[in-house]
Amino acid sequence: MELFFYALPKTDGGGRARNGEKAVSIDTDTPKGYAPAGKNTGVVKPKGSSRIRAHEGLETIDIRSRKPSWLKVRSPGGTNYLRLKKMMRSEGLHTVCEEAGCPNIGECWEAGTATFMILGDVCTRACKYCGVAHGMPTGLDEDEPRRVAQTVAEMALEHVVITSVNRDELPDGGAGIYADTIRRIQEAVPGCSVEVLIPDFKGDEDALKIVVDARPSILGHNLETVDRLHPDVRPGGRYWRSISFLGAVKRLDAGMLTKTGIILGMGEEEHELRQAMADLREAAVDILTLGQYLRPSPMHIPVARWVTPDEFAMWKKVGEEEYGFRHVEAGPLVRSSYHAKEQAREVEAGGPGTIQNVMEADIPAPGEVRLDLVQIELGRSGRAINGA
Repeated sequence: MELFFYALPKTDGGGRARNGEKAVSIDTDTPKGYAPAGKNTGVVKPKGSSRIRAHEGLETIDIRSRKPSWLKVRSPGGTNYLRLKKMMRSEGLHTVCEEAGCPNIGECWEAGTATFMILGDVCTRACKYCGVAHGMPTGLDEDEPRRVAQTVAEMALEHVVITSVNRDELPDGGAGIYADTIRRIQEAVPGCSVEVLIPDFKGDEDALKIVVDARPSILGHNLETVDRLHPDVRPGGRYWRSISFLGAVKRLDAGMLTKTGIILGMGEEEHELRQAMADLREAAVDILTLGQYLRPSPMHIPVARWVTPDEFAMWKKVGEEEYGFRHVEAGPLVRSSYHAKEQAREVEAGGPGTIQNVMEADIPAPGEVRLDLVQIELGRSGRAINGA
């Protein structure tokens, strides 16, 4: 795959050039796509087209269409929200609540909880549904774990969620920063449970072990979607790599709670979601979150359909009673860290599953395969696909 990069001068929060540098506007014919300004930890590049093969012939929802009543939330702006926002900016920290445009930001921040996003605000992967900027990070903030722990202490949190951008250019994918952050929080705030939502580290089990050895209360990694849609909407990852990564956690520490999330409304079929649940249970995943896909911008893939609250309730019952998840958090506005503290306190981990070793670590993700190469999918003999 040919990659297109463009350089940006250092800017202030509004995208204006600093230090006497001249702001430039770069226009390339391809690929167009989502490339937000104002990011300060890397060079942003477009994510490419919002069109995917899986949506061909499918009637999707126009972004200008009115959302259902159950998706309406109050705009944030309360006292605690403004206090936390000021605190995050003063410490130079990022939250996935802001970067990914979480609809629950007002509710969670008013309650004094937030999900910290470490390792910067520019991601090396270009997932088609995600509001986080994509590009090439330009540095590594090794003091970040200390500042996160200090902020957690100042907020007097009882449970904290740590996630990150992907940092595929780092030898350990950022695992060392995760482990340092976990340990510093545990030291600064004894009794505070720490949940992490990690990347797949390209299937590197040594990197995974670094995080597991720091002993977070919950280790999460999101599958995001079903097998068929995975190559299109998450081209930097692999379906079985993500599932088996969670299975490997149980071999490294059988008592650790594992968690994953799937976004609904991107074009998945009922039987495909059932199969994803069955596959995750083979890896003994304990907690599953299900939420509605909300399109961050016109340059992201469109919503295929609105999933009703009743259907989410049905999937919660299916996941817990038919497939044996220890807990399923399901609802239109549910995101990975929604009600995370309650899950950490009330859910007990199950033992290892039948999948305990990382799969597809040595197979490039669809987004990593050049167009003039042919990729053979693991476990699907004789079926070749062109990388995209």
